[in-house]
Amino acid sequence: MKEFDFYIVPTPIGNLGDITLRAIEILKSVDLIACEDSRVTQKLLNHFDINTKCVSYHKYNEKERINQILETLKCGKKMALVSDAGTPLICDPGSIIVKELRQHGFSITALPGANAIATFLSQISRESETYSFIGFLPKNQNQIEQIANDYKSCDVIFYESPNRIIQSLEIIKNIRPNSKVAFGRELTKIFEEIYINSINDVINHLKENVSKGEFVVLVFGEEKSEDADLEEKIKQLKDKGFSAKDISIILSELFEINKNKIYKIAIGKQM
Repeated sequence: MKEFDFYIVPTPIGNLGDITLRAIEILKSVDLIACEDSRVTQKLLNHFDINTKCVSYHKYNEKERINQILETLKCGKKMALVSDAGTPLICDPGSIIVKELRQHGFSITALPGANAIATFLSQISRESETYSFIGFLPKNQNQIEQIANDYKSCDVIFYESPNRIIQSLEIIKNIRPNSKVAFGRELTKIFEEIYINSINDVINHLKENVSKGEFVVLVFGEEKSEDADLEEKIKQLKDKGFSAKDISIILSELFEINKNKIYKIAIGKQM
């Protein structure tokens, strides 16, 4: 098996049994493990009798650790990067050091493993494979409202904390009151919960049930009506400088839509 200088190793998101045999092997074989919180990682290492030394590497000291990691690898030693749970670089630290290592010519590989998004989505029936993942939802209300508007036509997935989940969904509900929502929490653990319903019902459900663990949330995209699709086409042509008359002729010819209908929308709709 080919050896690398630096290994990106996913760790379980809940159930320790989800770690892979290869992940255990790599964590035992490297000279140093970079981790977010050594207390969290040490519990995992102790469970699998892994005695490799750890060094902290989190979002507040990423830049400070670069030189230390580079020097370690220059000495011919091997390293692994883990996060507290799940896959590094997916809403977790690691991007800065990976960029530096590639620039310095070190070999890097990533192991497949636990990921909250994939674990959650594999339990949710969706009409389309397309979705947008935005990481942790911003705290600013205006930004949340913008996301709710921008992703109306596609499924959007985000992470949220238990102390903010209801507030965030209330903001989205104000923009999209008829949305369908799914959430997952305590994934892979004893009290795992997957819940799917209208956004109003989901909010009420959360109010009645104590929130535990980090949430993965999916707001389903809304089906586009024929008029909404037509309005979007009109806007695109207007942005290119076409007049209402030209737009009605073009779209009528291309899509066999009533010319007068297109014209009325083009002159009456604020784009």
